[in-house]
This record gives sequence, C-alpha cells and structure tokens, in this order.
Amino acid sequence: MRKLEWGIAWRYLRSRSESRLLSFISVIAIGGVLVGVSALIVTIGVMDGMQTDLRDKILVGSPALRVLRFGSDLTLPDWQVVLQRVRKTPGIVAAAPFVTTKGVVSGGHDFTDGAVIMGIEPDSSSTPEVTSIRRYAVEKKGDFRFITSSGERAGVVVGQPLADRLAVNVGDTIRLLGLAGNAARIDPITGQPAYRLRRYEVTGIFRTGMYEYDNTYIYMSLSSARDFAGLGNAVTGIEARTSDLWDAPAVRERLEESLGLPYRVEDWQQTNASLFHALKLEKLGMGIILLLIVLVAAFNIVSTLTMVVKDKTREIGILKAMGLPARSVQNIFVVQGLVIGLVGTLSGLTLGVIAALALDRWHLIHLDPTVYFIDHLPVSLNPLDLTWIIVASIAIAALATLHPARQAAKLYPVEAIRHE
Repeated sequence: MRKLEWGIAWRYLRSRSESRLLSFISVIAIGGVLVGVSALIVTIGVMDGMQTDLRDKILVGSPALRVLRFGSDLTLPDWQVVLQRVRKTPGIVAAAPFVTTKGVVSGGHDFTDGAVIMGIEPDSSSTPEVTSIRRYAVEKKGDFRFITSSGERAGVVVGQPLADRLAVNVGDTIRLLGLAGNAARIDPITGQPAYRLRRYEVTGIFRTGMYEYDNTYIYMSLSSARDFAGLGNAVTGIEARTSDLWDAPAVRERLEESLGLPYRVEDWQQTNASLFHALKLEKLGMGIILLLIVLVAAFNIVSTLTMVVKDKTREIGILKAMGLPARSVQNIFVVQGLVIGLVGTLSGLTLGVIAALALDRWHLIHLDPTVYFIDHLPVSLNPLDLTWIIVASIAIAALATLHPARQAAKLYPVEAIRHE
C-alpha cells in the first residue's frame, strides 16, 4: 500500500484542527472496541481462572484415578494384589489404598455435624504422594502423621472450618459415630443397625481453600479408618496419580482393560464431569454475549467511516479527478478502519490484561465459599484465548470497513465535486 494512501487515511482520522489528536468520532469508535475487548479478556480470564482453580483444589484431595469394585459391599478385599497391578500400569507414578466413609462428629459439646471420613497412609518419607492434601496442614497445627500424644498413629486431621465449628484444636478429642460395617447389619439384641462410636485425638488441622474439603473432611490413618468403617482388612479402593493429569482418561482405559471385572476405574474428569461441563458451557455463553460488544463497536466503525465518506465526498471527487484509482480510495478507508480496530484492540488488550492481573494478584473480588467453593475470584489468562480475541476483534473491524470503503470507491468524480 502506497504512502499516499496511509497519509490521507491518517489525515481523515485526525480532527479538523491542525492538532495531531484523533477526531472525536474516531475516539468513540476506538473506545467501543477497547471496552469490548477488555471486557471479553477479563470475563474469559475469570472463567478460565475459576475452572483452573476449581480443578486444582478438587485434585488436592481427589486423585487422578480411583480403582473401585462392583458388588454388594463395594470394597476391595484383595487390594494388595490390585495395588501391585495398578503400580505396574504404564502412566501410573504413584498408587495407594484408601478408605472413605461417613459419620457424625462431635467435639464433646451439644453441637454435632456430618463428616466425610478419609483413611490414607500416614505421612512419611516412603509414603507415595497420590494427592497433595498432606501439603495443606496448617503451620504449627500438626501434620498428617496422625501421631497422638501417647505416640500412637490413632489421631485425626480436621478441616479448619469444621474444627472451628466443633470448637476443637490440636490435642483435643472428638467423637465419631458411624455404622459398623455394612449398613444392613442388624444388632441381634436391639434389632437396630449396629453403630460404632470412637474417640480420636486431633493431631492436625488442614486448610485447602476448597470449602467442601475444609468444611466436611476428616483424615485418619488407613488402619483407623478400616476399624471405624468395620471393613476388616479390606479398603474402599485404590487411588492413583498419573504422570500427566490430562493422560488420566487414556490410563483409565488401559487400567480397566488390564483389571477387568469386577473392577471399575474412574478418572478425575468423570468424577467432576457435570461441574466442568457447566463451567465450559458458561464460558462459551459469556464469550458469545461479550463478543456482541465487539460487534456493536464494529457498527460504530461503520457509522464513523460512513460519516467520513459523507464529509469528504468532495475531496474524494477531487482526488479521483486527479487520477487516484478507485482501489486506492477504497484502501484509504480500509486503512482508517483497521487503525481504529488495531488501536482499540491493543488498548483493550492492555487494559484487560492489567485488570485481570490486578484481580488475581490482590483478590479484589471476594466470594462466599459456601456457594462458589472458592473464596475469591481467580483469573487465568490463556494465550490461546487472548489470540482468538485479538484475531476476532481485528477481523470484525476489517469487515466493518468494507461497505463504507466500497461506497467511497464508487463515487463519480463530477458528482462528488458537485456534492453539497
């Protein structure tokens, strides 16, 4: 494109005065693109941040894979054999047995609450780290070794909000009430389901930031959990960690084929499929809605260029009478629209990235963790998302220039010069 076309396009963008500032209508058009792009970047960043933050926090206490068993008791009596086969599966880097059950917990007061009991291997140098829950013990409030004041591995680690509600701290005792083994087991004397009451010393407190875990989970050693659940030597299942989180579905298929029935394998995406599907759908919907803002800005570009064509009709006629080709006239207005689109997009990109980083760094927007699972609005900027936002914005701006540019190119010199 020739220098003349760029010069004329820049002249039309500027105000009528001799200043180098852009005209007011050009600033309005740029502002429309700026607002649309920045809003789109922040919103998509928030949706990505929520998805990433939720995924990371869910995986704090939930493994990449779980091996469970079909059947009436849903337990693994032969878990040692299954554990060895899981560990030998390609893609598995760590595996360990676990026990999960539910109970009613009390801190020795009138208040009681429901809790999820998780039995895992005590923390030690030889313990395979399948999940990262052990890293979230509150400093100076114990750990996941479950060692009581008497030196036994019979303690429990409680989530911070649950401990606050129970009014307990490290060294205090809680009471857990649960069904003794199979819920269908009936006490032969009373004729009622057999219950089991146990007392445990609180040896640690954890806080992950994931409200579901912090508010309801109680961790204890594998042996203590088997005793509380009445499982004998059985466990609930095997949890495993993969070398790559996103390889979990492929590893699950290999593992299911290797183990066969009556075993089943769940990966983290299956376990939380409904949540992540809802987040992806919401992200798509918000992206489409906010893209309409950019489309509105495109109409601003159309109206701006149409006004410029109307205002510069006589000048266009003179230029064409002097020999300027119709294609060059069209290029002048295409350049003008692209400058508006580029300046608006880059300004919106800068503003959007700054706003997103500020939201994420200083936690400017707080959330109710009982509703959203997280306590602040996280933001994650994905380069791929930024790329398609920039490309879409510039493409829309380019398309918006076509009609006014063609109208300018079709003007006849004589009629344009006579235009009032």
